[in-house]
Amino acid sequence: MKKFGNKKSFGFKKDFKKDFKKEFNKNTPPPKFKSYNNKLVTKQAVRTPGPSPIPKKDPNSFPMRINKYLAFKGYATRRAADEIIIKRRVTINGQIASLGDKVGATDVVEVQHGKPKEFVYYAYNKPRGVSTTKTRSGSPHIGKVVTINDVFPVCPLDTNAQGLVILTNDKRIIDRLQNDTHAHEKEYFIRSLTPLRGNFKEKMQTGISIGNGQTVSAGITIIDEHSFRLVNTDNGSHIRQMCADYFAEIEFMNRMRIMNIRLGSLQSNAFRKIEDDELKEFLSELGL
Repeated sequence: MKKFGNKKSFGFKKDFKKDFKKEFNKNTPPPKFKSYNNKLVTKQAVRTPGPSPIPKKDPNSFPMRINKYLAFKGYATRRAADEIIIKRRVTINGQIASLGDKVGATDVVEVQHGKPKEFVYYAYNKPRGVSTTKTRSGSPHIGKVVTINDVFPVCPLDTNAQGLVILTNDKRIIDRLQNDTHAHEKEYFIRSLTPLRGNFKEKMQTGISIGNGQTVSAGITIIDEHSFRLVNTDNGSHIRQMCADYFAEIEFMNRMRIMNIRLGSLQSNAFRKIEDDELKEFLSELGL
């Protein structure tokens, strides 16, 4: 004898699910789907090209922890700054500082028997064939070619490119210059092995997708059927890809400008010091 209410006998639970599902689907708008290999996949949001709508917080804004402030001003690294603070050699507005204290924009910070590191900046004309990164390619590294001590390259170029690279001992400018979100202009002269197509300028201004909904584009001035000038905010890592996508294989690439710093008549493998008004404008645009 079958028990009353058995789902196999009456199918009540199954019928209830069907009715509920039908009523739910009638009152609820269907989710957005796209077809992928005959399967239903939820449609993911795509980031609109351009800067993020959420403003990025400046990592060096105030208030700032005292050890970060000392590192930012060039007195010491954060770890070494902690040692200076423990030794009671740092004061904030005349009061001895403690680990974890924060500094405001108008606070007066003094360090006994210490002075901030002197930052230096050089414009260097990197020759073709010199590497700005430590690789095993066999190409000479920039650190062994340049005769300046204790500096490193910022805004590097690939080995086959030449032109302006900034050499400095100031780690504060690395992210501000190399992170594409800060959108600082760089200018290049480029020559193609093949003649440029008629729609090349339009395509380059439209840009290419580099994934995650982001697009890299460039301002461009055509010089002749093989040569053009290009201005963008990328560090050069996508320029070869952009040109190749539009059937222009790069034969020669020379970076002529980074922000207000220009290569000018600087000879290959030569460098000059960035100073005075040029340096003030450069650091001001970087927010330093």
